[in-house]
Amino acid sequence: MPFLHGPWRSLAAVPILVIVAVFGGWGSGGDSSTRGGVPLAGGAAAVQRQFTRVVADVSPKVVQVQTRNGLGSGIVYDDKGDIVTNAHVTGKAKRFLVTLASGEHRTATLVGADPANDIAVVRIPGDSPAPAAFAESSSVQPGEIVFAIGNPLGLQSSVTQGIVSSINRKVSEGNGVALSNVLQTSAEINPGNSGGALVDLTGRVVGIPTLAALDPELGDAQADGIGFAIPSNKLRQVANLLISDGT
Repeated sequence: MPFLHGPWRSLAAVPILVIVAVFGGWGSGGDSSTRGGVPLAGGAAAVQRQFTRVVADVSPKVVQVQTRNGLGSGIVYDDKGDIVTNAHVTGKAKRFLVTLASGEHRTATLVGADPANDIAVVRIPGDSPAPAAFAESSSVQPGEIVFAIGNPLGLQSSVTQGIVSSINRKVSEGNGVALSNVLQTSAEINPGNSGGALVDLTGRVVGIPTLAALDPELGDAQADGIGFAIPSNKLRQVANLLISDGT
């Protein structure tokens, strides 16, 4: 099966959207007594609050990374201004326009890239948002609820929700790069999500969305609900080497 990691494109002058998909029948949070509808009961209300807390906590730690050729997403990795993303997002560029979740723009420089693992690190000057927390991806199991947070089609801070569908997948990017031990997820991954955050219900990053499957029976259109993310353990291993050695 062929797979897609791009292209990605920017949509100019679009509003910032934060969209959270929830299980059918749960509705949305807030004081339903002033809005009509059916009040959330018991555990459903607690889950809804947890969903919104995770999105509010993680979204400021996910940025937009833009080159002359397109854009993707990135995650604030440490308090030194390092941002981790996909190598196919950075491409051959050395300088980037990074847009924080607040809308502030920064000029970033390349720290290093590892195309074989499709991981890159860029650095922004000055103070950076608080870094994301990273999970132990070897403990992730199919069925866990996850959120994909990024900038699909330039819609900054967008959120989709799904589950971990499988683990330890091996997929090809179609450019000679084969990725092993990746996570499969049903959380929708669109062009521009690459390099963003796939997080669990505690707000910890379990991986970075990288690929979405193409369906040859639909003329290579993107297949719904089949996306792949590089696991956080691999991400941290490569990112630490790039930051310390540049390679």
